[in-house]
Amino acid sequence: MRAPHLITLACLLPLALSACGQRAVLTPPPGESLPPAHYGEETRPTAAELLEPDVIAVPERDTELRTRSEEREDDPFDLPPE
Repeated sequence: MRAPHLITLACLLPLALSACGQRAVLTPPPGESLPPAHYGEETRPTAAELLEPDVIAVPERDTELRTRSEEREDDPFDLPPE
């Protein structure tokens, strides 16, 4: 009877620990500073700005759905295995 309780505890412990994330404002460690301003910029980026991904890092999804069957174009790189 003890083993199922231990297995349940072992499964729930990581879940409980993952919910303990810090929700405070991010600041650099003591003695450190944020990176310098980008070339041509006058102000340094804030920690929140540094955490925002670039547009290239998160491209927009193409959600265009096909409405009818279309013939595939010939793919010159679709070669048989050697």
